[in-house]
Formats: sequence, C-alpha cells, structure tokens
Amino acid sequence: MSTVTTPPTSGVAGVKPAPAGKPRPTGGRASAGDVALSGFSHLFLLVWGAMVVLPLLWVVMSSLKSDAEIIKNPLSLIPDSLHWDNFTRAWTKGGFSGVFLDTVIIVGGGVLLTMLLGSMAAYVLARYEFPGNRVIYYLFLAGLTLPVYMAAVPLFKGTELLGNSIPFLGYNQYVMLILVYTAWSLSFTIFFMHSFFRTLPTTVAEAALVDGASHTSLFFRVMLPMAKPGLISIGIFNVIGQWNQWYLPVLLMQPAGGEEKHAPIAQALIGLSVNQGYKSDWSGMFAGITMAMLPVLAVYIIFQRQVQAGLTGSITK
Repeated sequence: MSTVTTPPTSGVAGVKPAPAGKPRPTGGRASAGDVALSGFSHLFLLVWGAMVVLPLLWVVMSSLKSDAEIIKNPLSLIPDSLHWDNFTRAWTKGGFSGVFLDTVIIVGGGVLLTMLLGSMAAYVLARYEFPGNRVIYYLFLAGLTLPVYMAAVPLFKGTELLGNSIPFLGYNQYVMLILVYTAWSLSFTIFFMHSFFRTLPTTVAEAALVDGASHTSLFFRVMLPMAKPGLISIGIFNVIGQWNQWYLPVLLMQPAGGEEKHAPIAQALIGLSVNQGYKSDWSGMFAGITMAMLPVLAVYIIFQRQVQAGLTGSITK
C-alpha cells in the first residue's frame, strides 16, 4: 500500500508561503513595453540608416549632374540627364589616375605594417606577464586620447630633420607616410587585438609548446590563424581610416618647393574643391568623391560578415 504525503506549505517555520502569482506567459503576445521598445529600436535604426544612406546617395547622384544643375537644384536626387563624362574628367584632369595608385601603395603598406606590429605587440601584452606589461599597454592606450593635430608641429619638424639625413624618410616619400600611418593606427590596433588574444584558449598554446614549438612558431602558426576574425575586422577599420586620412598627407606631402611627387587620393579631392580658382567644377568634384568612397564601401560590403564575426568573437568565446 502506497502512502501519499502532502508537502509542507512553508519551508521555514513561522514564514507564510508567498501567494501564487500569475505565471508569466512564455509565448503568445508580447507585453506593451516590449512592443514599445521594439518599435523605438526599429524607428531609431530607420532614422540612422536614412542619415547614412541619403548623403551617400546624394553625392553619387550629384556626380552624374552638370554644374548648372547642381547649382540650380542642389537637393534634387534625380538628375535630368546622366553625365558620365564627369568621371572621365575627374580621372584625367583631376589627377586621380596618378594618385589612385599612390593611395593603394601607401594604404597597403601602412595597413600591412600596422597589422604585423600591432598583432605582435598585442599578443605579447595579452599572453605574457613581465614587469612593465601594464605600463606599456596603457601607454599605447594613451595614444588613443592624443589628437593628431597636437602632434603636427613635432611631426613636421621631425620629418624635416630625418629627411636631411635619411632621404627616403623626408617629405613627399612613400616610406615616410607609411610609417606615420602605422604609428597613427597602432594604438587602436593593439587595443582591439589585445582583447581578442585574451579570449583565445590557453590549452592550445600549451599543447603547441609541449610539442616543441617555439614562441615565434606558436604566434605565426597557431595563435595568429585563430585570431583571423579579429585581424580581418581591425584590418577593415585600418583600411577605412587610412584611406580617408587627409590631414597627414596635407601636412607631410607638401615639400618646400611646391612640387608634389606623390599624393594620396584625399589630397586630390582637396585640390578639386579648393584650388579651382574662378572656374568651378562641382560635378567633377562629386565624381572624384564617388570614386574615392566606392573602394572603401566595396571592401566593407565584401567583408561585412567577417567584421561582425570579429566584433562578436570575444563575446561568444
């Protein structure tokens, strides 16, 4: 014969049991607060998307207009007729045919050197303990708080002094601007990769060391491939930042004689906008802006999944 026992009404003597509340529905309709929050989020994203897309669309449409149409009706998005010759004029007369290759070389060299040095420094600071580790890390972080404009005078004078003794580090040189771009991007790269390297599993590194791998082999053959999502993400940010950089080229690519040997694409855009004299070429300027921003948009669209994976990798690991 089985007996049925009744569970006690309270687990603690003298304490009344809590009244049974209404169970919260797990399915069905959402609460009014959830609906309001969801609606506000979608509205905010819609407004933000319009603020980003509409200026880009306006620039692209203006590049297909004539100068008279731009001045007469500048806010119109649809041109009366398509003027594809604006791009040809900006490419030839605007100087984009020469500066485009210069920009690819400078940005390519700057990004590769930034990724190499930044990932190596971030790996050592994240995975090895030694005296002064945190001091070095915070010194790199301090570079994020220093505007590049505050370093304009010492950077200009330092380039002048180096150029007197080492010609390829002077004004108007590829190597000089690549090194400056690297130093400018290094702080954020180390900050980003430091957090990513700390999320990688320690057991894999220990197993590689037990198998006889050196610290150099461990970094290049084991840890660096595991950090691929983070590398792609920070690489895209560096490409965008260095491609759109205009202040450093204007500061350091203007020799005393006025002759420009090399010039990034941002410098050509400034020339189209402010060096027109009495003859304006607004359609050519908008065409140049369109050509300058399309490569960056293409890179981001192609690698957007890798960028999202890199940004969320430290959370999901």
